[in-house]
Amino acid sequence: MQQVGRLGAWGICSTGRAFATDRRAWASGFTNIERPKADPVYHASGSSALKTDHKRKIVELAELIGILDQHRASGEVIVQCHGCFDIVHPGHLRYLEFARRQGDLLVVTLTGDAAIEKGEQRPHIPQELRAESLAALEFVDYVYIDPSPTAESVLEALKPNIYVKGREYETSRDERFLSEKSIVESKGGKVIFSSGDVVFSSTKLIDSIQSDEGLAHQRLAAVCARHKIDQGSTASILDNFAGLRVGVVGDVILDRYVFCDAKDVADESAMLSLSQIEERRYVGGAAIVARHAAALGADTFLLSCLADDDDSRGVANVLADEGVELASLETRPGLVQKTRYLVEENKLLKVETGENVPLDSVSEREASRVLEARSRDFDAVIICDFGYGTVTASLLARVLPCLRANVPIISADVSGSRGSLLRFRHVDLMCPTERELRHTLHDFDRGMSNVAYQLLQQTQARHLICTLGKRGLVAFDRVTQDETSPNWDQRLLSDHFASFADRAVDRLGCGDALLAVATLSLAAKASLIQAAYLGNAASAIEIERLGNQPISNDMMRQWLSNRVELNRAPTTPKRLAPTRA
Repeated sequence: MQQVGRLGAWGICSTGRAFATDRRAWASGFTNIERPKADPVYHASGSSALKTDHKRKIVELAELIGILDQHRASGEVIVQCHGCFDIVHPGHLRYLEFARRQGDLLVVTLTGDAAIEKGEQRPHIPQELRAESLAALEFVDYVYIDPSPTAESVLEALKPNIYVKGREYETSRDERFLSEKSIVESKGGKVIFSSGDVVFSSTKLIDSIQSDEGLAHQRLAAVCARHKIDQGSTASILDNFAGLRVGVVGDVILDRYVFCDAKDVADESAMLSLSQIEERRYVGGAAIVARHAAALGADTFLLSCLADDDDSRGVANVLADEGVELASLETRPGLVQKTRYLVEENKLLKVETGENVPLDSVSEREASRVLEARSRDFDAVIICDFGYGTVTASLLARVLPCLRANVPIISADVSGSRGSLLRFRHVDLMCPTERELRHTLHDFDRGMSNVAYQLLQQTQARHLICTLGKRGLVAFDRVTQDETSPNWDQRLLSDHFASFADRAVDRLGCGDALLAVATLSLAAKASLIQAAYLGNAASAIEIERLGNQPISNDMMRQWLSNRVELNRAPTTPKRLAPTRA
């Protein structure tokens, strides 16, 4: 292969493999507590308007423990209720009124958004607004948002005299409830079951409610405020992309779009007769992930398998022009191609050309040598297994331990039926679709939270972003990032983002854009939820364009500048996210 653009001199090995013989220089860089009155406090305003100061009932755990200790010392009976309270309906009101009558003080603890496992789009109401709804009730004295998936830890901390549950728990053998009951009784308290004269289901009510755009915007704004996602934080993360050193490993794919005019039904058979108008080519697969990273500001290196043909040389030219350093193993007889036939923007047919050509032992050893030699240079490595042979199980077994020891952020994704997410052990981020996630574990029945938990347990990976197509994505996180902590194996925290796209032109490459942006965000010290937000934004930009095209840093900034939720001042009480080790 000849010298190409900025790639430097290329040498052809006797085995037919080509590698760049020089390395591009990396850029450097990188008290006294008082109980609030149980009755609402009113303030006169204008023409006798009344305002209720109920938000002060929403307190943090340490403050609440101190308050309850004072009331306990005075001999008052403390009652606690716990639940999701996604929509406060008449059944909840009767339940809470009953609970308040059992003692002198009613504390309501509710499960935080990240710990709720009732589907990817639940809770319907963000935790801040759920807390406000409860605090606005006259018979509720205090409200606390609990980050844990069960009430066990908060019961241990608050030690209520009475814990009230619904009548449906009276004969329940659910292990979580039995554990809660045991904790209450071990602290000298008791469990009482409320009468069930009015029964509603929040889940059924939510399922019957049509989409409320105003509520969706309010929920998104609350999630952004909670995770410090605003114009300042997103701009800072994008600034930090500059100078990141990113390695990408995976199959290069040439995506061909053949635009046609539909003439008629063919005479010889019941099939469309098309007239070709033009053809466009897009460099995809692992190459588009590398192109995204370079366009976003990172110094990017790509290791892949190409062929000794004109298509491969064209790919090398595109990558060179966009600042991607390429190390190519010439192991393929021809470049993998996926040809799509379109009429206007409607795809009619896809034809794939290219087979799985796994690395031979010599090529694999050379690829391993290159990655291990450069591992200390990388801030992040992205592994893209499209199932055409560049990423093999034996290559991962060779390089992952070295990469894990030297690279701060490692992310991975698969596409197609040949790749397996289970190969990527101890990585920081995986970004599968829901179908890929379920296919990996052959689990098509259980809830997504359970399937995500099983994948992270089997791979010991840290984070997971699962895309849901037009329904957006769910980000799954561990309670702690300390692998030695007993909390490492606890149930996952999760947050859902609906799709940000206004219209869908072409879904090709949306996952690649998300993977690149989310990985760079984590390398730039963003939190998982911040990374998921920015990845979702990149996916929205990509889906509104035809073909696999790189997203630049400026495109991201322009898109973010128009987002209302990033400019909106928080209107709900701030609360610290669960502490992660």
